[in-house]
Amino acid sequence: MAAIIMLTGAGAVRAAAEDGSGTLLKGKAALGSWQQDKPGLRRLIKPQDLPPVGKSTPNFSEVVPLPRGAKPRVPPGFLVELVASGYAGPRAIRAAPNGDLFVADSASNTIHVLRVPSGTASLTRDEVFASGLTQPFGIAFYPLGPNPEWVYVANSDGVVRFPYKNDDLVATAQPEQIVGHIPWVHHWTRDIAFTRDGKRLLVSVGSGSNVALDMFSVPLVKGGLQAWIKSEPLGATWDTEERRADILSYDPDGKNEKILATGLRNCAGLTIQPATGLPWCVVNERDELGDHTPFEYATAVKDGSFFGWPWYYIGANADPRHNGARSDLKGKVTVPDVLMQAHSAPLQIVFYEGNDFPAYYQGSAFVALHGSWNRAERTRYKVVRLLFDNAGKPTGEYEDFMTGFVISNKQVWGRPVGVAVAKDGSLFVTKDGNGTIWRVSHQKVASSK
Repeated sequence: MAAIIMLTGAGAVRAAAEDGSGTLLKGKAALGSWQQDKPGLRRLIKPQDLPPVGKSTPNFSEVVPLPRGAKPRVPPGFLVELVASGYAGPRAIRAAPNGDLFVADSASNTIHVLRVPSGTASLTRDEVFASGLTQPFGIAFYPLGPNPEWVYVANSDGVVRFPYKNDDLVATAQPEQIVGHIPWVHHWTRDIAFTRDGKRLLVSVGSGSNVALDMFSVPLVKGGLQAWIKSEPLGATWDTEERRADILSYDPDGKNEKILATGLRNCAGLTIQPATGLPWCVVNERDELGDHTPFEYATAVKDGSFFGWPWYYIGANADPRHNGARSDLKGKVTVPDVLMQAHSAPLQIVFYEGNDFPAYYQGSAFVALHGSWNRAERTRYKVVRLLFDNAGKPTGEYEDFMTGFVISNKQVWGRPVGVAVAKDGSLFVTKDGNGTIWRVSHQKVASSK
């Protein structure tokens, strides 16, 4: 699993002291393996640390049963507890305004509702809210605020919504199609979020391939590439990749589609940063360019931004498989805010606004790192935290928060996917390796008199 937390100023110093680590790895030293991972270890990776293109190394992990007594490792002062198990493939998890937890069990095409009383890890209700879906992933509630009327679910091929009121455990009507005709092949996870003003629904759609080698070299439209450039957003792809590697934007009823941003190979996790109102993505970058190239990333996403895929990565670094195509875009690529080790496969992100964790966790973001097949030295399989300053600006550092899922260079028992902050301020994490859900809380220290 992977979670990201942000620390700033005096809070950062205090956090380092509490977990006993505080080590910061930079540059080449930050590109190590799972054997370095431990709660409190930080990494800072910058664009200039990007190694040259290297040899691709297939290295699939073997998921083994949960070892007896095994638990994830978390910083001192935190408690991690198993909440539930037995799911086919729990993925994205979102907290409803009333405190219920909605979980997309993508492998069984269902949405579960979990009811866990505040302050505990004791599951009292686990109901199937909806079934018969199509690889559901993203979940969002609308209108924003304490009394939503709908729950939106992102299938691999579109977005549906169900009528909803607080405390519903089972859908009271059939789903209404809101967005359809989303291409579903290859990257199938679709995350969703409403903008802070509630006026637009954002939908992340990953690419249909690793690096668009099956896409025609130029768009087959009258006027060719030049006509496409004039009519479409910066960096928009075409043919088999049209409306892909993008964040799409809609009215809440699914009308008036627009492209918010392009060149995001697979924005698997999407959320809104409370401090700024900006959308944030965690992105799975391309494969087969080496163990450390290119970096994965988390980033704020502004309207009209282009992040490079498939022609460039991490700024103006040209993908050699496209032989210098689209030189017109070279100086127009947005460099991501937080770079993470290559092939970490970040899948979900959530900002922390709870009151359970120490105060310096406020404004942090947790990210789940699922793991990948394309790296000789195994890494990821953890939850990390992103560090931000008091204005909500990322420092570029990220810190291990939940680790311990890797057994050896070949075997793992956990693959984190979803992260959600519960109403009581605890953190819930889904893991699809063994179909489990975990809760992390902070243990209060009684003051002495």
